[in-house]
Amino acid sequence: MPDVLIGQAYYLRFDAKMWQAQQPYPPLGALYAAACLRRRGLDVALFDAMLADSIADWQHELGVARPRVAVIYEDSFNYLTKMCLSRMRHAALEMIDASRAAGCPVIVSGSDATDHADVYLRRGAAAVILGEGETTLTEVVEALISGRSIEGMTGTASLGADRSIVRGAARPFIGGLDELPLPAWDLVDVERYRAIWRRRHGYHSMNLSTTRGCPYHCNWCAKPIYGQRYAVRSPDNVVDEIAWLKRTFAPDHLWIVDDVFGLRPGWIERFAVLVNAADARIPYRCLMRADQVTPDVALALAASGCRTVWMGAESGSQRVLDAMEKEQRVEDIRQAARLLKAAGVEVGFFLQFGYPGEEWADIEATLALVREEQPHDIGVSVSYPLPGTKFYARVRQELGSKQNWVDSADLAMMYRGTYSPEFYRQLHRLVHAEFRSRRAAARLGAALRRPWQLRVEHLRDAATIGLEGAARTIMRRRLARLARPGASNHAPTPQVEGVAGRQVEEAS
Repeated sequence: MPDVLIGQAYYLRFDAKMWQAQQPYPPLGALYAAACLRRRGLDVALFDAMLADSIADWQHELGVARPRVAVIYEDSFNYLTKMCLSRMRHAALEMIDASRAAGCPVIVSGSDATDHADVYLRRGAAAVILGEGETTLTEVVEALISGRSIEGMTGTASLGADRSIVRGAARPFIGGLDELPLPAWDLVDVERYRAIWRRRHGYHSMNLSTTRGCPYHCNWCAKPIYGQRYAVRSPDNVVDEIAWLKRTFAPDHLWIVDDVFGLRPGWIERFAVLVNAADARIPYRCLMRADQVTPDVALALAASGCRTVWMGAESGSQRVLDAMEKEQRVEDIRQAARLLKAAGVEVGFFLQFGYPGEEWADIEATLALVREEQPHDIGVSVSYPLPGTKFYARVRQELGSKQNWVDSADLAMMYRGTYSPEFYRQLHRLVHAEFRSRRAAARLGAALRRPWQLRVEHLRDAATIGLEGAARTIMRRRLARLARPGASNHAPTPQVEGVAGRQVEEAS
């Protein structure tokens, strides 16, 4: 019987889009927390909701394990968890119900719980951990097991005798990340993850964290866990972990989950030297700011095994980037993409439409950025207001009862944008369709220059270009209709046909 059963409430099966993608990663946050609990001599079992079928699996595990304490520890390294999807909130609340029914006190930690502690406490959680969780979790678990009061403990929220919310003092951040134990990977069914990845993608990817937090002030970005703090592990410490992962699990690829990878000057260059010296190089992808990428950094990324750098490009309009307080220039994005490609590193752009005040000229600038810089991949979303941000404060009066997306495919506009919600859904579909066509045309064009290398997949590329042509025409017409005054908040009608038409012409 373990002292603690720890799990999270992000169920891949509850997110249809991500379930279809079949790119699961274990709950890294829970693995760090489990390792810290073990270091205090506690026996820990893991419930991995990422691969579970339903809440019934949590109920079953509670019955089998019969833990003294249950913990729902949301993975702050998973961006979908940080977005606080309502389907996963409901899952967490149902997990609280199951824990109480099993007679087990439950602790909750995560972004949504930090922002809405009352929701979880009034559902029956014994405590909510506010902010960074490992140190606080250990103290709360030990107090519950020993029968001591947790009311007012540092880093927590709990219910007082009068049912009011009692918040303890803020917990100082963990001083040095190198002091943390390695995640408790032995609790994970790594072979099951490997089978899923290789069956769908032909390789196996594992996740790794080298930093916590972000010091920048983008006014739509919520930071309930780490605030403006930026903490980084030493390159030596990270390389030691990668070398261990390579020896132990032999992954084909790594997803470095940091909000901003390698921000400190010289970190990436030192990392590249060490990872090669240790024979620990594994292809990886990461997220960086465009203004980080210098010629030396691009070369060091390539030397360290970086396959793909994702950048939060957000917009091709400087006006929108300034409104977001992004502290980034469009030219930085363009220059970074070119430097990375020249070094042999793939580029991904995260794009965001619908930010307040964005007009068609700004959308056109973003489309031009994608068309001209030709990233290897894109992620497209609409602006999403989260508590604690300037953006949320700005649109709060426009929000109704729906203040979270249900799942990652929701894409609802929860405030009054320049155009209608359906306009942005149609724009989302069109941007992806045209991107796919351009990529297919590029692959087919390269193959036609070397006919002896033609393969079945190039026939699929030709079909994509042809079959999607008519669909894109229909999408453009719908977009133009949705942009007419009266259909989309009385905004000026953009010249959708011309702009989109130029993109299709170049792609085809």
